Amino acid sequence: QVALVESGGGLVQPGGSLRLSCTASGIDSGRTIGNYAVAWFRQSPGEERSFVAANRWRDGHTTYYTDSVKGRFTFSRDNAKNTVYLQMNSLKPEDTAVYYCAAGAGVITSRIRIGAAYDYWGQGTQVTVSS
Repeated sequence: QVALVESGGGLVQPGGSLRLSCTASGIDSGRTIGNYAVAWFRQSPGEERSFVAANRWRDGHTTYYTDSVKGRFTFSRDNAKNTVYLQMNSLKPEDTAVYYCAAGAGVITSRIRIGAAYDYWGQGTQVTVSS
């Protein structure tokens, strides 16, 4: 059973930066997180969970972003460490949310932005952007 643990959240002023990490454990021997599509989602109080970014290592390393974070957030991986990252720059108050990491072994491109496509989820890390 794959387990995901997020870290790196916190309180930051508008315009500031944070880097979230998501580390996977329980991956079968001979495989790494590179065998999975991995996504970041976020959920603000009173809002539904929404897609932030996702990457399929096998998909030509293509990364997908929601429009509101393009140019500010960057998804990266270290497959050897079974860890993915979300570098968040120029943070805005509307970025405040709990951020979740999700992984799935059979996520197809047309569903990469859909939470139900992912098999494993972390517990989330709080990001608060406020002055």
